[in-house]
Amino acid sequence: APHTVFLNTVITRATIEVGDFTYYHDPDRPEAFEDRNVLYHFDFIGDRLRIGRFCALATGVRFIMNGANHAMGGFSTYPFNIFGGGWEDGFDLASVTDGLRGDTVVGNDVWIGREATVMPGITIADGAIVGAKAVVAAPVPPYAVVAGNPARIVRYRFCDDTIETLLDIAWWHWTPEKIARNLDAIRGADLDRLRAAR
Repeated sequence: APHTVFLNTVITRATIEVGDFTYYHDPDRPEAFEDRNVLYHFDFIGDRLRIGRFCALATGVRFIMNGANHAMGGFSTYPFNIFGGGWEDGFDLASVTDGLRGDTVVGNDVWIGREATVMPGITIADGAIVGAKAVVAAPVPPYAVVAGNPARIVRYRFCDDTIETLLDIAWWHWTPEKIARNLDAIRGADLDRLRAAR
């Protein structure tokens, strides 16, 4: 069985969108990603997971979706209503949904390390790197490297001007043929050649 899959070839849920060439690696059934790695993702909540193109997701990456939230306005966060027996009487779904954080969005060319966890409603911008076992609970800027629990910015991959130029060039939207013609510049961090190729 393959240990690496292009995610958009195995995703079946309409609430998960994955761009071309984004892959997930797992020696144990990588094709089961949407069931094993996207957690508490319920249709009635309505949140989406959107992942861009050319992302690399390592084994055990998990996305916690908004369905994991519990009501926090009372004295208890215990979900009495889900057990029935009369405990559902008086439950107001808004007590849970009012705290939802919206869609989870991963940009393009993002590398998420082994067993990292992304919390609900987080945006990880283009070019970012998430370290292994990190817990991402705040937005990650473009080309930032984050690590830890909670994930903190360790450094940026490039200076501000280079980041701005890379975001403007957005090579990940190029055709596969154009990318192939410019791979040396992409791999070799040759910004002048990338600029010229635009």
